[in-house]
Amino acid sequence: MRRLPSRLLAAQLRAGAYGAWEGGNPGAPEVGVTVPIHSRLALEGVLAGALEASATVTLLVSPALALLAPDALHAATQAGHEIAGAGQPDLPSALEAASAQLVQSWAADGLDRASLRRLAAQGLRPLPFPLGTPQPGQTVRVQPEHLGEQLRHLRALGYRPVPVRDVPGLRRAGPRDLLVHVYTQTVEARFAREHGVIDLAQRADAVMRVAPLDHAPAPLPLPHGAPTAELHLHSPRIVGLAGRGALTAYRAYLRSLKDVAAAMKTRPELQEAQAVFAVTLFHAPLEQGGFTLLPLPPARARLYGLGFRVLRAVYGTARPPSEGEPKMAWMTREAFLAKYG
Repeated sequence: MRRLPSRLLAAQLRAGAYGAWEGGNPGAPEVGVTVPIHSRLALEGVLAGALEASATVTLLVSPALALLAPDALHAATQAGHEIAGAGQPDLPSALEAASAQLVQSWAADGLDRASLRRLAAQGLRPLPFPLGTPQPGQTVRVQPEHLGEQLRHLRALGYRPVPVRDVPGLRRAGPRDLLVHVYTQTVEARFAREHGVIDLAQRADAVMRVAPLDHAPAPLPLPHGAPTAELHLHSPRIVGLAGRGALTAYRAYLRSLKDVAAAMKTRPELQEAQAVFAVTLFHAPLEQGGFTLLPLPPARARLYGLGFRVLRAVYGTARPPSEGEPKMAWMTREAFLAKYG
C-alpha cells in the first residue's frame, strides 16, 4: 500500500510546492495512467500487456530497479512509455542512464520535505495525486496485474489512456488547485451526502448528477408532496467541455440526459419521481431539448445567481455558459422518458 504524504504536505503539493504537477484539461478524454513497478518480472509483464493493448503509460521505477534491469527499462522507452521515479530520489541519473530518457517526474509516495527538496533541486516534479476513479485530465494508479483490464475499462468509458506527460494541459499546480480540491471535498461532498446525489458522470464526457427529492419545489406546477428528480451538473467537466467548444458541451449535455433516463428506470430511489427539473444557467440547451422554462421568484433567482457566480470563480470560468439569469427547466417523467429513455 502506498504511503501518502501528511495532510499538510499533501495540501502544499496540491498548491504547487516543490514544483508539483497538476492535471490537465478537465474536458479532454485523456487520463494519465501510472503503473508502479517493483520487479523486473512485473516490468516485463507490463510491457507485454501494454503492447497487446496498444497503449503507453507512465512507469514508476526506483533507481535501484533501474540498476538491476537496464535492458528492460530501455525497452520500455523504445516502446514509448514514460519513465518516472519512485522511492527515494538518491540516484535519478540511474533511471536516465538505463532508460535513455530524460526523467522529469517522481511519485510523491512516502517522501518527506527533505526528499522533495532534493527532487526540486534536481529539476524533478512530484506527479499529480492519482484519483480513485478516472477523471478527464487527471491521473490514475493501476497495479501491474490489473493493467489490461483497467485499460479496457477506461476505453469503454470513453477515456484515452496516456502517459502523464501526454495529458493535455499538464501544468504546475497553484493555489487555485488547492482551493478547488478543498471545495469539492467539503462543500460539494457534503451537499452530495446530505441530498443523496447520484453521480452519473462515469463516462469521460458525462456531465450529469441527479438527486431524488420527496417534494416538488416552487414554481413546479405539481403538488408540493410529489416526488421529483433534480439535475445537477458536474461543474469542472462542463467547464472543460465548454472550453473545447459550445457544440461539444451541448452534445455531451444531451447525451448525459440519456444517462438520467436510464437511472430513472433502474434506480429505486428515482422510481416515484413524477418530474425532472433543474435550476440552471444552462436553460437554453434544456429548452431546446424539450424542457419547459419557468421564471424563479426574484429573491430566489438572485440567490441562485450568486451561487453560480461562486462556482464559476472556483472552477475558473469568468462568464456564464448560457444565460445570465437562472431559471427552472422541467419536464414530466413520462415526457422525459419518452424523449430520452
